[in-house]
Amino acid sequence: MEIPIIKIGNSKGFRLSKTLLEKYNIKDKVELILKKGHIIIKPVSTPRKNWDSAFKKMHESGNDKLLFNDVFEEENLEEWN
Repeated sequence: MEIPIIKIGNSKGFRLSKTLLEKYNIKDKVELILKKGHIIIKPVSTPRKNWDSAFKKMHESGNDKLLFNDVFEEENLEEWN
């Protein structure tokens, strides 16, 4: 895909279409990765963003129970001492 480079003030840049922004989940920031003659544009993701509030809501609704025991019956804890 070819796109034009445009003047933006004293700089230059390019526009990404709404379709590309939605397809690659690009919001407010991107990461530029420079590799041997290539520029890779990668969406910035914050995978753990807002986890604290999500966990709080889970706790308040009682939906934060363990799915399995955190210590297995056959586990020998003496090995770790």
